[in-house]
Amino acid sequence: MAEEKKMNEEEQETPVPEEELVPEETAEEAAPETNPWEEKYNAEHDAHLRIAAEYDNFRKRTIKEKDAAYGNGKADAVAKILPIYDNLERALNQPTEDAAFKKGVEMTMTELVKILNGLGVEIFGQVGDSFDPNMHNAVMHTEDESLGENVIAQVFQKGFKIGEKVVRFAMVQVAN
Repeated sequence: MAEEKKMNEEEQETPVPEEELVPEETAEEAAPETNPWEEKYNAEHDAHLRIAAEYDNFRKRTIKEKDAAYGNGKADAVAKILPIYDNLERALNQPTEDAAFKKGVEMTMTELVKILNGLGVEIFGQVGDSFDPNMHNAVMHTEDESLGENVIAQVFQKGFKIGEKVVRFAMVQVAN
């Protein structure tokens, strides 16, 4: 009991700073009552924002998928036409005495290249270009001091790409 009296006396003697005294009104403002309607509104608002974000992501994803599907379809169609290009190129490289025939093949090849360029197809694989394994398929190797290292010495089949997508790799012979 004596100890309790001493503790009570010590507590009474210690002054409390004014900063620690909080009026009753301020204490109530610090911990406001939560309104159930406000909670429900915030939850519904968050749900609405999440659904809107999901829809926006879905819309962007479907646009990207549609563009990819169109690009893949175009690449497949171009890949089916490439044997015609190869045959016309072989016909142009064959010697012939018929000038009208040669001119007709040249006109057909020019028109096909024009159409491919209109579709956004780029033809690559020239002699003297540097070898890129992402675009070229090296089927042969040769040692030639007149050419630099990893330089295309001969092209067997030209390559085609649409944008960054390679439709067909170029078949080449690489030097050094």
